[in-house]
Amino acid sequence: MANITAALVKELREKTGAGMMDCKGALNETAGDIEAAVDWLRKKGLAKAAKKAGRVAAEGLVAVESSGHHAAIVEVNSETDFVARNDSFQAFAREAAKLALDTDGTLEGLEAATFPGASTTVKDSLANLIATIGENMTLRRVAKLDVTKGVIASYVHGQVVEGLGKIGVLVALESEGDVEVLSTLGRQIAMHVAATNPVALDAAGVDQATLEREINILREKNVGKPENVLTKIVESGLKSYYKEVTLLEQPFVHDGSKTISQVLKEAEGKAGAPVKLAAFVRYALGEGIEKEEAPDFASEVAAAARG
Repeated sequence: MANITAALVKELREKTGAGMMDCKGALNETAGDIEAAVDWLRKKGLAKAAKKAGRVAAEGLVAVESSGHHAAIVEVNSETDFVARNDSFQAFAREAAKLALDTDGTLEGLEAATFPGASTTVKDSLANLIATIGENMTLRRVAKLDVTKGVIASYVHGQVVEGLGKIGVLVALESEGDVEVLSTLGRQIAMHVAATNPVALDAAGVDQATLEREINILREKNVGKPENVLTKIVESGLKSYYKEVTLLEQPFVHDGSKTISQVLKEAEGKAGAPVKLAAFVRYALGEGIEKEEAPDFASEVAAAARG
């Protein structure tokens, strides 16, 4: 019997994109001949994943899952919205979010976790799903929030089924106050985050590159003015910018006369304890992915004629 090493299995996986157990089985069937194993997998329809890996996957689902003081959010992408409505795809997204609760919150940690009901990892289970459905899919990103005391509220916008949709938000409130009050407040703030897409919790959290870009815009708009005047313009402009893009400074969508900071302060009376908005996460499906523009019908006909 051929000695099937881990390195050989890894090489076959990289060639075909098939699952680890499928690769091991193929190598056993072909006495360790890797090229014959590739053919074996192709015949079984298990080598499709690698061929599809280059195709843009910008559709899919955002999944959220919470358990007491822990919550996780994941984005799983597919090529088409049709596949996002597939029961198997939805089940994968839901299970991935559940598994993320018990990981370190990294993509690598989630991919290495054992998928429920299978002897494969999450990464290999996704490769198997790609081979089964016949469309490229990616487990794109994951985040996890934890609080010692308080609640983590969630909201899913464009919900397809419970916990799965187009935009997912987690909001962590740290407090020893009334859980029901905190849960209601947290959900309202999560809805606010879904609507306004803040770039950071407060001014200190704004990415330095984003800040420098905003400063350059302000300076270019007022080029030619004395430096002391420019400095004041930039300071004033940044204050306005922070009010627009930082969560704590934004006007509350449910009551525009108050900022999120003011809403939190007022909630302390009902909650019976101080309330701190510790963190938030917002995932919008496909954001940042360059989607391929489909050619119009006339272009398709012209291209066919040239071919």
